[in-house]
Amino acid sequence: MNFKESETVELKSSLSQLERALKTVCAFLNHKGGIIYFGISDKGEVIGQIATDSNLRKISQQIGSRIKPAVVPVIEEIEVEGLSIIKVTVEKYNKELNYFDAIPYTRSGTETIAMPPDEVKRSILNCSRFEWDGWICENASFEDIDIEKVEKYLQFREKERNISAKINMPIKDFLNNIKAVSGDKPTNAGILFFGKDTLKYLHHAQLRIARIKGTEIFNTILDKWDCDGTLWDMVLEAEDFIKRNIRYMGLRTDKFQRIDKYEYPIKALKEAIINGLIHRDYQSRADVRVFIFDDRVEIISPGSFPDGVTPEKPIHKPVNSNLSSYMYDIGLIEKYGSGIYLENKFCLMNGNKKPIYELAELETKVIFKSQVRIISMDIIEEKHELNDRQKKAIEYIAENGKMTTMEYMKLVNVSSKTAKRDISSLKDKKIIQFIGSLKTGYYILAEL
Repeated sequence: MNFKESETVELKSSLSQLERALKTVCAFLNHKGGIIYFGISDKGEVIGQIATDSNLRKISQQIGSRIKPAVVPVIEEIEVEGLSIIKVTVEKYNKELNYFDAIPYTRSGTETIAMPPDEVKRSILNCSRFEWDGWICENASFEDIDIEKVEKYLQFREKERNISAKINMPIKDFLNNIKAVSGDKPTNAGILFFGKDTLKYLHHAQLRIARIKGTEIFNTILDKWDCDGTLWDMVLEAEDFIKRNIRYMGLRTDKFQRIDKYEYPIKALKEAIINGLIHRDYQSRADVRVFIFDDRVEIISPGSFPDGVTPEKPIHKPVNSNLSSYMYDIGLIEKYGSGIYLENKFCLMNGNKKPIYELAELETKVIFKSQVRIISMDIIEEKHELNDRQKKAIEYIAENGKMTTMEYMKLVNVSSKTAKRDISSLKDKKIIQFIGSLKTGYYILAEL
């Protein structure tokens, strides 16, 4: 058997190197786990190490007393080349950092090093017990919890998850159990989900939404709304705002059936907004923003994806696990880790392309493209002379996706002869094109 040091293997000639080995145990716990062999030199030469009960107990006691939180590695005697060797197997099973004599260590190749400060900070923030939503909300008290909202949450949970709304304990104990309260103080999650006045204590925990004319952020704001209240209140307010600020289209299929739908799938936008609210970086003072343009919707939230998570691989690794759980409980999340998959699915079902994710260090942007063709009449009129009826036809097709000759006749109230002349002119100018058979065909916009 060949022995060689690596990221997960450390070789020690004897127990005289136990002090250094303890640092490596700590490093393995904070990295990927690993194995330490006592009785094998760092060159891989088998020397042997007597595995008396006293020696095994010494290793165990030193690990237990000097590495925190306490761990219990597997310590055993093995035989290699006829010699006794002590093997210490260290598994990584804690989410939180481990410390040897109050210092966290990690592995860098075959070296054991003190963990750099930025890595310590990142590891702490990634630990579940250090998640922002589990922190006590400063200056808030239990009186800031709205008991009616707790009862409403229990009713929704019963309906969506079949968990009885009746709880056999005081409300405060229940809220402690679900980490909405810690002792007598609300947590940030508790205020965000059950607070009487969320923004009183968490000023930046807001959702701002605006309808902007055209396609540029600096254009005229046609409508806006600053959502406040609890997170689920914000989601419902945002849904109402979006519905009144995007197009509702009536389309006809080839079988002359009418389909009424929004230009964007509401469920997909809702999923993206929920993700923005529960997975955002709440330590950032920015808020979640939604911009509705003529050709797209942008949803921007502070913070980027957790390590190891991408839009292509959206594994469940919540930034704020309590908020995620509450949203799931009341049915606003269908399944853990499925948000992006559902966004893609709803978009394709609605006739839209999949959303585009733009990730930066400080924020995440999700872009939904409209399925409605946005055309500049100014540009078309620069190239072609059009009558008012033809302009209406172009706008109609842009809004509805297609148009039949009969629809054009009704739209501008003209005879069949005039309609054919107008449409033929638009075809000759390559502004529209015909799709399908003579009986069931229709006109769409050409690639301008």
